Amino acid sequence: MSSTVEQAVSELSVPVPWGEIRGKVWGPDHGYPVLCLHGWLDNCGTFKTLIPLLPKECRYVAVDLAGHGLSSHLPLGVLYGVTTHMVHVRRIVEGLQWKKFSIMGHSMGGNVAGMVTKIHLMQLITVFTQYTGTIFLLFLAWYHIWSKLCFLQFSALYPEMVDAVILLDSFGFISTDSKNLSKVMRQGMDEMLHHEKKTEEKKRVYTYEKAVERLSAANPTLSEQSVRILLERGLVQVEGGFVFSRDLRLNFKNIPCISPEQSLEMQSKIQASVLVVLGDKGFAATFPESNQQLPSSKLLKAYRDRNHTVVTVSGDHHVHLNDPEAVAPLVSDFLRNKVLSQQLLA
Repeated sequence: MSSTVEQAVSELSVPVPWGEIRGKVWGPDHGYPVLCLHGWLDNCGTFKTLIPLLPKECRYVAVDLAGHGLSSHLPLGVLYGVTTHMVHVRRIVEGLQWKKFSIMGHSMGGNVAGMVTKIHLMQLITVFTQYTGTIFLLFLAWYHIWSKLCFLQFSALYPEMVDAVILLDSFGFISTDSKNLSKVMRQGMDEMLHHEKKTEEKKRVYTYEKAVERLSAANPTLSEQSVRILLERGLVQVEGGFVFSRDLRLNFKNIPCISPEQSLEMQSKIQASVLVVLGDKGFAATFPESNQQLPSSKLLKAYRDRNHTVVTVSGDHHVHLNDPEAVAPLVSDFLRNKVLSQQLLA
């Protein structure tokens, strides 16, 4: 029998006060639970090619975070930010009735995962990969920044719940310079209020092929197959064509943020072993050291100083989706050696 996931995929819906969190489920009903969190403006389809290559003993639940994919958008007046996503993770786990689990996250989802950490029984797998030029990239960089605080706070609140964390394309911590905090907070509030004053805007309607072109242009590292996978949940059919399903408010600046000093202090609290897998065309290569709010070398040095492992692989930002064979052995070995083997001993 194959050691990788071959079970049928089922659809998931977790009720929440504003609607539902949707997602996909792979693996046996009583398999070891792994929560899978996608990146900014992506959806749970980002794991479609990777999960089938992972150990069959696990039950993988990949969700569309609020405002993404097929999940409900947050009500007007509610920001997409640190505390809201922290509560969403808690709601999802409560809905699944999980007491202990591991998390695998890509990009923004990796930042989520990195913060939802059991301090003494986890290992981080971080794949750094590349985004290339366009204003879209700047939005992505910001989303990396604010999402990190959320999950360390969750870790502090619920350290007993998370066994292990797998991070795909995430430094774990990126921060905002203290001098810019007030500016960023003001911009986030102003954008939300300005949006609410507008009359309801109709989303642009695309043909399917034009939507493929649009997503490909915004994410040039995605293969055409990967683009079409993400559009399975990233589009909604309407009269005359398709609209993107994501909430436009995801582009707003998010108010909560942390300083570089706070990032390093939070990182110092991690007591588990860490494996950092760097893409050779990764995030660090895209953003020069001088342009990063918190230089990657400080974070990586801190990992090494604490006897963690830093490895480089060939790949881009969506390497887990474009080329899952490059990532699957690392994730599989980690799950078997650090999680599943411990379950057998328990």
